Amino acid sequence: MRDWGVPRNPTRDGAGEAPGAGEAAEGDMVVKAATLRSDGAAALEWVARYLEDVGSYPVSPDVAPGEIARRLPAKAPEHPEPFEEILADLDRVVMPGITHWQSPGFFAYFPSSSCPPAILGELVSAGLGVNGMLWATSPACTELEMVVLDWLVDLLGLPRHFSSQGTGGGVIQDSASSATLCAIVAARERSLAGGARLEQLRLYASSEAHSSFPKGAKVAGFAAEQLRTVPVRADFSMDPHALATMVHGDRAAGLAPCLALATSGSTSSMAFDPLASVGTVCQREGLWLHVDAAMAGSAAICPELRGFQEGIELADSYAFNPHKWLLTNFDCDCFYVKDRSALIEALSVTPEYLRNAATSSGAVVDYRDWQIPLGRRFRALKLWFVLRAYGAEGLRRHLRNHLALTAALAERLEGDERFVFCAPPALNLLCFAHVGGDEATEELLHDLNASRRVLLSHTVLAGRFTIRCSIGGTWTDEDHVDELWRLLDELAPPASGRRHPS
Repeated sequence: MRDWGVPRNPTRDGAGEAPGAGEAAEGDMVVKAATLRSDGAAALEWVARYLEDVGSYPVSPDVAPGEIARRLPAKAPEHPEPFEEILADLDRVVMPGITHWQSPGFFAYFPSSSCPPAILGELVSAGLGVNGMLWATSPACTELEMVVLDWLVDLLGLPRHFSSQGTGGGVIQDSASSATLCAIVAARERSLAGGARLEQLRLYASSEAHSSFPKGAKVAGFAAEQLRTVPVRADFSMDPHALATMVHGDRAAGLAPCLALATSGSTSSMAFDPLASVGTVCQREGLWLHVDAAMAGSAAICPELRGFQEGIELADSYAFNPHKWLLTNFDCDCFYVKDRSALIEALSVTPEYLRNAATSSGAVVDYRDWQIPLGRRFRALKLWFVLRAYGAEGLRRHLRNHLALTAALAERLEGDERFVFCAPPALNLLCFAHVGGDEATEELLHDLNASRRVLLSHTVLAGRFTIRCSIGGTWTDEDHVDELWRLLDELAPPASGRRHPS
């Protein structure tokens, strides 16, 4: 049995004198390091083999609820178990219940990226075990994050005030949901400081906004009636004239418009709210504008794709997820603010046990004031590894390949009378249906996923059941998209009657 250096009685053999400080500590560390090298090599080999074979697994598991739990013992082990057995149970217990998000046949939801440099960055982060809540608790954790997020301001063509060298700055959150919550809290506190009462505040987002918006509002203390749903246009983007009308109406009723959330690349249809028009309304009416670009934000690394960012300079906050399309494994959301003081004032609480000279000097950033939790992992390491290992050129090539694959599949769908687009193709997302109606479309999706060679998801657009196909997996290439088309061609029934209007 390997010795992982389990905590032991402070005296040798349970009695007598404690070992010398150097003797015990040094011996344990050598044992732990040797064990990490041998078992770590086996675990890394397991991961490498998995990535080599990931395309051969069924994309989704064929298990019943509770089946995985029944394979596990009812109680935790009393005694240490060999690492070989733990690793073997990955194959026996865990793998049968895994949905393979890294499969090249995964076209559902939006991608959850990963790549070897990001995996190794995560490993190093876990090994360091840093809690970067304060600059003082690990200066490198804070300063590397600041620099990497400044790099992205430049790489994505974002406004300079989002840089740490300007009035704002960036921070890595776990997800866009947390970024939205932080923006709502900052906007709330700004409005309350201006004299409004909480029950007067109103928040605005389109009907296509992500579910994290109403959830974040609920967590931040808002009642459901304080949320306004702004109508969308034919392309599912927010109608800025409707927003202005709603804001004016609320003001006339003695209410206090507080925040508007604009979506750049909605989950259901990849719709882009018109930031310039929405931002103008927000600026004129004194609303905080938060832009959720969770999926699409990565596309701005390609200069030719930055059109959706027109008006982004009017945003008070902005978020996108490198863990979706920029090869950085979950969780990693980049959240930027125009005025960092507004965020810090909303979230800063300083008990005595967190006071220190560096914080008191005002010369450092303490990221615990930029997020909801106190503790934080060293997430910037994996993002740093990815940016350096691929470079901007490699990342652009990665995205452009997916865009080419998406365009090729869109052309096939457009040329086949059995299919109709339910939303305009945008970036790496295609939303389509069978012309036979909802029942035919739902059956087609079921049959596609039942093959377990691919996995797609659905939404409802303008009342129509819609198949979503997102092409963004790390390992997805032309052969895998061709395989998807072969399945579509094989499983879709013939068109019956005339094509439905799009």
